[in-house]
Amino acid sequence: MSGIPGDIGPAQDAALTRAAQAGDVSALALLLERHRPGMRAVALSLLGPGPDVDDVMQEAALVALRRIVDVRDPEAVGPWLRMVVRNSCRTLLRASRRIEPMEWVPLPSDGGTPEQVLQTHALRDWIWEAVEALSPTLRLPLVLRYFSTGITSYQQIAEACSVPVSTVRSRLNQARGALAQTLTATAASAHEDVTRRTEASWQEVRETLAAAERGEFGKVVRDRYSPEVSLLTRGRRLGGADLLRAGMDWDLSAGVRQRPLHVVAGRSLVVWEMELVNPPDDPDHCPPGVAWIMSLHGGRFDRVSLYHAARPEAAPAPAAA
Repeated sequence: MSGIPGDIGPAQDAALTRAAQAGDVSALALLLERHRPGMRAVALSLLGPGPDVDDVMQEAALVALRRIVDVRDPEAVGPWLRMVVRNSCRTLLRASRRIEPMEWVPLPSDGGTPEQVLQTHALRDWIWEAVEALSPTLRLPLVLRYFSTGITSYQQIAEACSVPVSTVRSRLNQARGALAQTLTATAASAHEDVTRRTEASWQEVRETLAAAERGEFGKVVRDRYSPEVSLLTRGRRLGGADLLRAGMDWDLSAGVRQRPLHVVAGRSLVVWEMELVNPPDDPDHCPPGVAWIMSLHGGRFDRVSLYHAARPEAAPAPAAA
């Protein structure tokens, strides 16, 4: 890395931050190392000594990796990093009482999603290359936690993966550690263009739904899915290609339509998050949304796990006068 002045303090923070925002991996590593003591002090003050501090520090590093482009005042990157840690600690403390989604650092004013921010980030391809290096067992919870929009809480991930919440915590901890090692090992490597792959997946989901509405979903299944594809929900195999086709036909005949909301596209794991639009005469026919969590083998989807969003709780009836 060049162009970084030798002075210390806000000026060096600003130079390192701008270099990291431009895609310099070593600049980000230096920033995290410079501010590690302050970040750890925040975690210790809120959580006390224990393994949770290490978990929070790993989580904060991943957030910083994805969100460094959000820092608008490069000289204030230290307070920003400590805020990341503080938010992670508060989420962890709340999770001891109830499970909630991760509280992220506020999104930029343009309202973009974390994935949209990541797509404009020069580090995105490097990050995804490291994610692909994880084992499938560790990759799925990490992708859901950090890259989906509707399956981010420990409880939701546990339901999607059909494992206990404690297992989700353990696997995320292992995944973060493995990811950190892989990021270091692959910093200088060439990486695949994630933006192009994501755009192709958006196109595919739209074409899939359009084909289904034309009555051609069977052809999509033959062309794009393995003959031995498994359809699962909550970890239980329901059937194969025949059930996949029948399920789509049944929803369409009932007047249910799917609208894609978010796409996560890896080489080996794809997630399509959909809104389910029910017919006006049967507004409660389906839950409000579904995620297609699909693994790829040999270029074909060989496993489709459906995760349905929870139905909204009914409002309590007003008390009688």
